[in-house]
Amino acid sequence: MPALQRLCDGGPALRSGSCSVYLQAMRYLVKARVKVGRQRALLQAIQDGTLGRGSVAGDEYACDMERARLGQDHAVHWVENCFCATPLQEERPYWEQYFELLSVKDAHNRKHCRDWNGTQPWACCDCDCTKRLEDRSRQRGEPFLEALGNGACPGPTLSSNTINH
Repeated sequence: MPALQRLCDGGPALRSGSCSVYLQAMRYLVKARVKVGRQRALLQAIQDGTLGRGSVAGDEYACDMERARLGQDHAVHWVENCFCATPLQEERPYWEQYFELLSVKDAHNRKHCRDWNGTQPWACCDCDCTKRLEDRSRQRGEPFLEALGNGACPGPTLSSNTINH
C-alpha cells in the first residue's frame, strides 16, 4: 500500500526529505509548462511508472497527469493534493525535472477546508471541495496526456519562474 494511502487511512505522520506529512493538507491549482526537450522523457516516465518514484506521493503524479489539461497558452493545469507545510515541497523536485512551474495557488478557500479547520482530519483524501473546479477544467483545453503523446505539447515560451502562493 502506498505511503500516502496509509496516511489517508489514518496512519502515522511520515517524513520524506524535508517534507513533514501531517494533518494540514491542501489542494493547489498548478500551472506549468513542459521544459524544452523534456516532453519525450516525461511521457516515458508516465508510461513506465517512474514519474515520482521515491516520493511519498507515489502514484499521485501519474493521476495528476491523467487529469491535467493543456490550455491554449500551452500551459498545463492540474489540481494537486499536498500534505506539506510548504506547497508542493515534496513534489516540486519531481515536477521540476520536467516542468517550469508557473504558479501554485490554493484551489479553494481554506476556511472551508474540513482538514484545515480541524473538523475532519485527512478530509483531502476523499473530499470533493474542488470538484466544481475540476469539472470546469475538463471543459477547457485538451487532455494533457493526449497532447503529449501526439507531440502537440511545446515547451515554455517564458523563461521566468513566477510561482505564486
